[in-house]
Amino acid sequence: MKPIAFIVALAGLALLPGCAEFPELDDSVPEALERAAYPRLVPVEPLIEGAREVQIEDDTEARIAARVAALRARAARLRARDVD
Repeated sequence: MKPIAFIVALAGLALLPGCAEFPELDDSVPEALERAAYPRLVPVEPLIEGAREVQIEDDTEARIAARVAALRARAARLRARDVD
């Protein structure tokens, strides 16, 4: 490809996203939500301490394996469903 053709093609690709239409998002937030207070911030230390207390127990592997089997069975049922 000649350099000028490459530059023209690249410029065309760069300008292509400008043709997209974006939805109006200004009116998508309900007025009550705009007036709502910000969520209360909480300290992170209690969350970290709670995570440190979690321990792997003797039956953890069996519980995870059971959960994996249940999720795989659910996925198989969902794949088998007829979706319109």
